[in-house]
Amino acid sequence: MSLVDISHVITAGMVTYPGLPGPEITPHLTRAASRGSYAPGVEFAIDRISMVGNTGTYVDSPYHRYEGGVDLADLALESVADVPIVVVRLADRAERGIDAADLDGIDAAGAAVLLHTGWDRHWGTPGYGDPAPYLTESGATWLVAAGVTLVGIDSVNIDDAHSGGERPAHSILLGAGVPVLEHLTGLARVPDRGARLHAVPARVREFGTFPVRAYAVVPH
Repeated sequence: MSLVDISHVITAGMVTYPGLPGPEITPHLTRAASRGSYAPGVEFAIDRISMVGNTGTYVDSPYHRYEGGVDLADLALESVADVPIVVVRLADRAERGIDAADLDGIDAAGAAVLLHTGWDRHWGTPGYGDPAPYLTESGATWLVAAGVTLVGIDSVNIDDAHSGGERPAHSILLGAGVPVLEHLTGLARVPDRGARLHAVPARVREFGTFPVRAYAVVPH
């Protein structure tokens, strides 16, 4: 097997979602300062990071959308670890909205359906926040009815962030207990079928969203 990393690197000050603050990464204990506490030649670095949960590649739990929903601490491992992958190829489409008709024919039952739009090519540029591909209400409804385990996208938002305050994809998926994985990258290197997804966040109580090191296990 091989491992394919499909997550973005987190760096100080980076922009994930336009308008949200970038992470602040600072030293808590420098190597130089630590030397006085240890034997000669022994040193450590302890660093501090301050960030919103929506940083880099991250998982949304139901708590992100719904008060009383399952939070990161109670998110079932079976929903984010060792999940069979189905990649839906949608790059270079004229239409931004991904509808039920675009998903018809895929076997989504028990799968992590990853929407490969190619929008990650804009990552780190102002264009990443432009009107981007997204999952429509009908698409989200179709996936829930099909028994999907997780839905991911390599775009700035699984909803159309430029259509006002409505967020039907988040509402439908998270309302059905389906985690959402946003800001993926490198899906062109993941086969349509046969790989398995791991995208496990930290177990944080009363917290809805957290970065993950998402990767695909691809059999030879």
